[in-house]
Amino acid sequence: MSRTFILLFLILVCHPICCMAQSSSNNAYSVILFNTSYGFHVPSADLSDRFGSNFSIGGSIEYLTEKGNWMLGIKGNNLFSQNVKEDVLATIRTSEGFLIGNSGAGTGQFAVVVLRERGFYVGGLIGKLFTLSKKNKRSGIRATIGAGLLQHKIRIQDESGTAQQIAGDYKEGYDQLSNGLALEQFIGYQHLSTNRGANFFAGFEFTQAFTKSRRNSNFVTRTKDNTKRIDVLTGFRIGWTIPFYVGEKGEDLFY
Repeated sequence: MSRTFILLFLILVCHPICCMAQSSSNNAYSVILFNTSYGFHVPSADLSDRFGSNFSIGGSIEYLTEKGNWMLGIKGNNLFSQNVKEDVLATIRTSEGFLIGNSGAGTGQFAVVVLRERGFYVGGLIGKLFTLSKKNKRSGIRATIGAGLLQHKIRIQDESGTAQQIAGDYKEGYDQLSNGLALEQFIGYQHLSTNRGANFFAGFEFTQAFTKSRRNSNFVTRTKDNTKRIDVLTGFRIGWTIPFYVGEKGEDLFY
């Protein structure tokens, strides 16, 4: 998924450079918005027991109506962090905190294993743009709400390739894969230029998810985990936008 978002980011950054000559001098029409964004979030509730702060890179496609400035769209964010609080490998570590590896010639060497947070959010959104100036009716306060799926897990990365305890499918017993329904809200500022200027948005983002483990067994507790979780993320997101305006005839697209 991370490669997809990186590719989307490169397309959105490079595209306006290649097509600048076709930029519109009027932003009054209905518009399709292609966004790429970067976010920083702090977890709370159950999620804060497992992870610390994280980052995300994402993209979205939205339709902004000509009248009323109503929004409808879909989005996706890729979550990542090195801040993992829960040591899921504690039960198989030595008393000194190491994992015994197998180099092929026998055991005795320590394995090099790191833990990372990985996850994503995908969903739909609706919202409205509240104009602040009569000179530009496409810039102002952006408010959206949405719903979708939030998923997260602990990525167990065996950099030495010698930890047989977590090789293959054994990782799934430790990774704490969880997902479930999520609600999301955003409040901030959005700017759509009337000429070839920058198009962007920035603001605060809030996510509340109702998740549970999706693994059949949990090697940490030695039982199946049926705990219902409440995972909360609070943070800030900034994004860049390529707008495609729909002309009066409906079929005319320009940007």
